[in-house]
Amino acid sequence: MVKGYVGNEMFEKALGLFEQIDIGLDDVTYTIVFNACAKLCNDRAMKIGKKLLAKMPENYRNDNIISTSAIDMLMKFGDVESAERMFRSIKAKGNNNYDALMN
Repeated sequence: MVKGYVGNEMFEKALGLFEQIDIGLDDVTYTIVFNACAKLCNDRAMKIGKKLLAKMPENYRNDNIISTSAIDMLMKFGDVESAERMFRSIKAKGNNNYDALMN
């Protein structure tokens, strides 16, 4: 359902549903919520996105898809320092990681 809201550009509803329900945080959930936060880029989205990033397991930080969406979110928030720090921590960087940092 959260993915459906994001796919239909209903980002506020996606974050509202994410906050209401207790869903398991897997790689797909992290990516979807980071993308919704990046699109909204308001105070609420920043709070949710940074909170989610802070509790993200270490093994997800080296996943190119998740890390790309997190870096993109941080760059859209204007938090270049955190985005660069995350970028530097990725062991096997892909083109998408570089793209997210430059956009």
